[in-house]
Amino acid sequence: MSISYGGLLYWDRTLPLYLHDVTPAGVQLDYVVHESAPALFQRQVQDQHFDVSEMSASTFIILIARGDDRFVGLPLYVSRNFRHGQIYVHAASSIDKPEDLRGKRVGVLEYQMTAALWIRAFLQHDFDVHPHDMRWFTGGLTEPRWEERLTLDLPAGISLERIPPGKTLEQMLADGELDALVTAQPPKSFTAGGDCIRRLFQDYESVERDYYRRTQLFPIMHLVVIRRDVYEANRWLAVALVEAFEQAKAIGQRRLRAITGLAVGLPWLGSALDTVDLLFGGDAFPYGLAANAKTLGAMTQYAYEQGLADRKVEITELCAPEVR
Repeated sequence: MSISYGGLLYWDRTLPLYLHDVTPAGVQLDYVVHESAPALFQRQVQDQHFDVSEMSASTFIILIARGDDRFVGLPLYVSRNFRHGQIYVHAASSIDKPEDLRGKRVGVLEYQMTAALWIRAFLQHDFDVHPHDMRWFTGGLTEPRWEERLTLDLPAGISLERIPPGKTLEQMLADGELDALVTAQPPKSFTAGGDCIRRLFQDYESVERDYYRRTQLFPIMHLVVIRRDVYEANRWLAVALVEAFEQAKAIGQRRLRAITGLAVGLPWLGSALDTVDLLFGGDAFPYGLAANAKTLGAMTQYAYEQGLADRKVEITELCAPEVR
């Protein structure tokens, strides 16, 4: 059976699938690599282009809450990331701590994106800064052309505006037209060494480590979904895919940990792996519903609190019954 898969490429988790070193049982997998996660999600949500794909976790929760069952989830959480380091502020602003964001103009590529969901959650629960405390602006990050993947019906009190045509969020932040930017990647002017943008949390790694020690949450960003029609016609496929992704991750982890010859260009990779062993029990990217129940439960609660979902989704709704 030939199956198309759209996703990003993760060297230590999915590369063996792309190289066909691992093949799901009974499946010829056509792994189509995407560089842009937002473009992939928009394509899949709007056109259902791939049989199987990586998917924004927050978008999937919203769809399930709406009764939109075009996709069936698998407990394959291929992308996770702490996001304290992805709040940027204009260098001349008076924003020095999270509480200073109250009343400020904050840009976000898509209000519903998973990174923004987690950022709003820790601002609310750790610093008492709620989504309605800020003015939100959405639009293109680096290019003016932009389209939301899903329409949203947000609660009263949430101020969300489109930026003017021809403008971009990154340039508006650099020019001081926005006070802050919530994003999933550093602004180009920041990485280029400009002095007009700075991080809100300068020592973000320490903040993120503290967050994990307190909450035991390593934020899930993306999971894998199967198109409903493909799943219903091939119920065995869920198990085959989970087994293959698990095998691919095991191969990638073995290579990553063979530090005699570093698999990636990180001189202190061994030290980083020691931290993974200490804080995460050796696996920072566990698959499976049970191993991720706390994180998924937090996500569904946050989506409900923030008005992205009009009900609290049960975590079992996010996973095919064959692989729960």
